[in-house]
Amino acid sequence: QVQLVESGGGSVQAGGSLRLSCAASGYMSCMAWFRQAPGLEREGVASIDRYGTRYLDSVKGRFTIAKDNAKNTLTLQMNSLKPEDTAMYYCAARFLYCRGDYPQGDFNYWGRGTQVTVSS
Repeated sequence: QVQLVESGGGSVQAGGSLRLSCAASGYMSCMAWFRQAPGLEREGVASIDRYGTRYLDSVKGRFTIAKDNAKNTLTLQMNSLKPEDTAMYYCAARFLYCRGDYPQGDFNYWGRGTQVTVSS
């Protein structure tokens, strides 16, 4: 059983930055960030494995995902935040490498989430 614990959420004004972190209790090949806003379905924000990174179109150029395999940590640097980025953000991990579209069903473990709120 691998545990994932997110941290770093909070409230910021539009244009601001936040850095999310996810501490994993073991190594996982593919890790990702998902988010879910009230009334909407959960969506993939970014994923990373040894083959590269993938981003949701709406966050490209603003968000950066990174993985430290030595420390089993995952981060998401979020810059130029917009009100539409407001959501609960979840860390997810998969034993195998990421598939291109990293569907939610692929992931073996999930964190409990951290709230990000962006005000206009």
